[in-house]
Amino acid sequence: MRVLRCVRTCTRSVSTLFLAVVLMAPAAWARDPGPPSSPGPPAPDGPVPAMGRLWPVGRRPAVLRGWSPPATPYGPGHRGVDLGAADGAAVRAVAPGRVLFAGRVAGRGVVSVALTGTGDPPLRTTYEPVSPSVREGDVVGAGAVLGTVEGARAGAHCGTACVHWGLLRGRTYLNPLALLPPWLLNGGPSRLLSVAGVPLPT
Repeated sequence: MRVLRCVRTCTRSVSTLFLAVVLMAPAAWARDPGPPSSPGPPAPDGPVPAMGRLWPVGRRPAVLRGWSPPATPYGPGHRGVDLGAADGAAVRAVAPGRVLFAGRVAGRGVVSVALTGTGDPPLRTTYEPVSPSVREGDVVGAGAVLGTVEGARAGAHCGTACVHWGLLRGRTYLNPLALLPPWLLNGGPSRLLSVAGVPLPT
């Protein structure tokens, strides 16, 4: 009799334990975070990498007009920077990428380059007015010549020869000067000068 009572008690205990495990299991599964999600594309207003290796024109061109983003997509503003340049001067890619467009828009030559390794959609630079020497699909390195400045005759954007340099991600305009590292913005890398023949201070 005692043995039978023990068997019944043990059976009930095992059944209760099994039922508790079954009921708790879904809650445990719900707490499982699963595999980490992959990061999405960079935000349109995210930081711009200082990946530029040179100015688009010259060594340190004058900024005739700075970047002034519009308050609304269709509002007034200046969606890029205007750089002083001589008519016929070479216009170069500031960073490696692929030419998305090279042709004429509203009577002016325009070149657009998607920058390598800058996400999806990628950052893209625009240069105008430029007489293109590249074609759509060309892969260009930093410093590659994209064309030459068309000068004031091509739309008179600045009233004189200049290059309007723009930067976008998707449809969002960004400051192209953010592509340049501080040593380029400040006039170039430091250089050691010879002290031969320079008298010592007294």
